[in-house]
Amino acid sequence: MLGIRYREHGGYDVLRPVELPVPVPEHGQALVRITYTTVSPLDDTVRAGRMAPSLHKPLPIIPGGAAVGVVVEPGASGLAEGTRVAIHGQGRGMTTDGTWREYVAEYAEALTPLPSSVSDRRMAALSAGAGHATAYLALTELVGFRPGQSVLAPGIGGAVGMGAAQVAGQLGASMVISTAGGTAKAERARAAGFDHVIDLSREPLRDGVARLTDGRGVDVVLDGVAGPLLRDAVGSLAHGGSYVAIGYAGGTRGTLDVTDLIWKHARAIGYMFDMFSPEVTRAARQTLIDWLAEDRFDPVVAHVFPLAQAARAQRHLMEGRPFGRVLLTTQDTAAGPFVRRASSHGPPSTPSGNREAHRVGSTWPVHATVPVVAWTAERVRAEPWRSPCSDRC
Repeated sequence: MLGIRYREHGGYDVLRPVELPVPVPEHGQALVRITYTTVSPLDDTVRAGRMAPSLHKPLPIIPGGAAVGVVVEPGASGLAEGTRVAIHGQGRGMTTDGTWREYVAEYAEALTPLPSSVSDRRMAALSAGAGHATAYLALTELVGFRPGQSVLAPGIGGAVGMGAAQVAGQLGASMVISTAGGTAKAERARAAGFDHVIDLSREPLRDGVARLTDGRGVDVVLDGVAGPLLRDAVGSLAHGGSYVAIGYAGGTRGTLDVTDLIWKHARAIGYMFDMFSPEVTRAARQTLIDWLAEDRFDPVVAHVFPLAQAARAQRHLMEGRPFGRVLLTTQDTAAGPFVRRASSHGPPSTPSGNREAHRVGSTWPVHATVPVVAWTAERVRAEPWRSPCSDRC
């Protein structure tokens, strides 16, 4: 199967397409064929070597957190073959190998069946960067959010900023404020329905919040940016407000005026997913899936890349600052029925009898992928090869 793996820390170029064995599920695991997987800043942090070695598995590492796929070997998981599932990403690509590959073996408790009304792409967009789940847990579990309160979540194009804007609205926020680094992104966000977006090229964050709230400030700040915005983000709190440090897209260091915490009786909290019990996180995920099935919001997808272009996708996320989520798809490489290989060594025989799967650049010969496909002339005419973005981005 096709996978992405790196053997040393470094730049985007260490993310290399490789041939990997299809995993053999352990008892209680299901084998899942990935359709979409997610690209997040955490993948970049680990790959670049900016995370302490004690916090991730020894190299080599297959990156990738949350993903979406189809059960092809249920085993003793209790799931039926063909069940579409969300694969939860906690620890994947960091403490264990991740989802940037065509197949994963996973236990049932890490898989959530999806309703037919939620497409694979929309579910992957919901999961990418975990922004929606982060916002939901931070608001409901950490700060005791109440309907009618106001929220600031800087970075409308990012996972936390966009996720918070959509989740807080569903929880009854009176106002959700975000930011954009320039006029074009601010206008695009407003056109997409995010009404209160501060254009930081035209006014400072603190001034914009004061303008929108008539000088009161906001009850909650969910900060996935930090860095140069830290001082104004904390300074934008209302009396008794809560600042939640979630991420550091703008940098890990910033300054603040401690009187913004002291005189306002405010509090600052650090956020991590492992703060919550499995039952709480599972309930949060299910709530978000239910909301997605009810079309309460629509996660924005900026771009979908083929799995083999993972390095390009990671660069686009980190340097292109896209408006929306960045996804990887295996749909063009993992089509067709799954055929379990006869042994644990190498791929199954192809229709021509050749057991070797050779790569030419980053593409497979059409009959040499691990899920064997009988490519007839009629099927090629009906389903021509095309970029995953040609009709989905």
